[in-house]
Amino acid sequence: MKFRPLHDRVVLRRIEDDSKTAGGIIIPDTAAEKPQQGEIVAVGPGAHDDDGNVTALDVETGDKVLFGKWSGTEVKIEGEDLLIMKESDIMGVLVA
Repeated sequence: MKFRPLHDRVVLRRIEDDSKTAGGIIIPDTAAEKPQQGEIVAVGPGAHDDDGNVTALDVETGDKVLFGKWSGTEVKIEGEDLLIMKESDIMGVLVA
């Protein structure tokens, strides 16, 4: 099954951080915070303005992004945990 987000929504996969501290202490999953970085999996066509024109999104599939701690809605698609959020919830694109 493929999933295509509507309007200015994006689907992303969280990028997991290491579960160890710099000193080698292992952090259990229950105590670890969820990462605020993700990789874009799918993007919608864009938002409609007042005249009905579609404004394309600034992010594209494969971009690595930062988003707010409580942003998005968690969903499970084909057994994979993903997030769906509006483009406006994304703070920026990580550039290598």
